[in-house]
Amino acid sequence: MKKIVAIVGMCGSGKSVASDVLVEKGWKKVYFGGVTLEKLEENGLEINPANEKMMREKLRSELGMGAYAKILLPRIKEYASESNTVLDGLYSWDELKILREELGDSLTVVAIIVDRKLRYERLGKREFRPLTEEEALDRDLSEIENIAKAGPIAHADYYILNNGTIEEYTNRLEEILNEI
Repeated sequence: MKKIVAIVGMCGSGKSVASDVLVEKGWKKVYFGGVTLEKLEENGLEINPANEKMMREKLRSELGMGAYAKILLPRIKEYASESNTVLDGLYSWDELKILREELGDSLTVVAIIVDRKLRYERLGKREFRPLTEEEALDRDLSEIENIAKAGPIAHADYYILNNGTIEEYTNRLEEILNEI
């Protein structure tokens, strides 16, 4: 099995930026949030913060807190059998436990950390699915209280502080990649 890097962090921390850097290097990508978007489309529901929250919680109520790992594990194993693979947006503690058990030492967790005020500013300016400060706060609280998102961040193997420039961010990511 090739290397698998799970990128974790709160909404707007820069997970997709890190994932995109790895994809540019030839890594395959598994986007955890894509499950939510696919399920909304399957059900003919509009993609918006309220529906996304409802679908995340619905999937977890039906499949348990490790829902996304259970759904995506076959794809992750398939990709990792051929290529280094990045997991964009691992969410819950249960998902991390499932992946650690199934993938062992092949899995490295990298947490992206950003000061909350700066993260909210960036979320308000992003092109795809921008969030107001109120929406961002609601999502943060929902993800911390309802899906145990803080566990994978607290238990990451590596951390990137994303308060500075894109160059500082990508340099730290390169340091981590060189270590693993």
